[in-house]
Amino acid sequence: MFKLNGTVFMPSMLTLIGIPGLESVQFWIGIPFCAMYIIALFGNSLLLLTIKSERSLHEPMYLLLAMLGVTDIALSTCILPKMLGIFWFHLPDIHFDVCLLQMWLIHTFQSTESGILLAMALDRYVAICDPLRYATVFTHRLLSQIGVGVTLRAALLVAPCLILIKCRLRYYWTTVVSHSYCEHMAIMKLAAEDIRINKTYGLFVAFSILGLDITFITLSYIRIFVIVFNLPQKEARLKAFNTCIAHICVFLEFYLLAFFSFFTHRFGFHIPPYIHILLSNLYLLVPPLLNPVVYGVKTKQIRDRVAKIFHSEYIS
Repeated sequence: MFKLNGTVFMPSMLTLIGIPGLESVQFWIGIPFCAMYIIALFGNSLLLLTIKSERSLHEPMYLLLAMLGVTDIALSTCILPKMLGIFWFHLPDIHFDVCLLQMWLIHTFQSTESGILLAMALDRYVAICDPLRYATVFTHRLLSQIGVGVTLRAALLVAPCLILIKCRLRYYWTTVVSHSYCEHMAIMKLAAEDIRINKTYGLFVAFSILGLDITFITLSYIRIFVIVFNLPQKEARLKAFNTCIAHICVFLEFYLLAFFSFFTHRFGFHIPPYIHILLSNLYLLVPPLLNPVVYGVKTKQIRDRVAKIFHSEYIS
């Protein structure tokens, strides 16, 4: 790595500063972040154990939920250890290639989670709008194909972002990243070269994954609500609506945080940088924390099984 005309040529190391403007209190910020991570790990692990141990939960809806739990664990693990290293142990340095790997993993797991949420919406659509065909449509084989498909879609679409950065951006104004993890735009802002192609492709990926997913999810739930509200029996309407409440909460939580973070980052020019960074961190940490809580509270089968697990342990 060497400097030329005030720029750095192909840096081998980058420095993550954490949350700019809040460096003096980052140690204390790390405490609630660590607590959120531990609760997310415990909640999602308990959810996976519950689904695995109870044969009656080996249904498409719960298996998709298990996929979501695995993705949440992986997503939060991608950022928290390094972030706490910055906050607590003053270890801000990261190899450039490792930074790109972290960026790829984060955006891949984000996109995978979006794909799983779309599959969950389609699962509820078929279950409510065409229940007679549900068992033949949502088979275990289809679930395996969905899991592989959404993961490959995410990994392959995100990978060119890394290639474009690695191959096209060789000169950088600085090696200091004003972020607590390796985020796509934060890395590109360091470049001393034209980033329009990189930025355009990043927007294409965001639209082709998050944009299309949320469009199909919205259309699915519009159709579901039309069917539900036209059911003649009140009890049937309530039962159908209750099966969707947990899913709706998770969809809103994931996409509202995503778009709020996106728009404040793109258009909130007068918002302090630390607000942008905090929102980005919460966007990655809050869904893994809340998802098992939402499903544990709103899904009776999971709630009863968890209560049975803890009751049996207490008796023994």
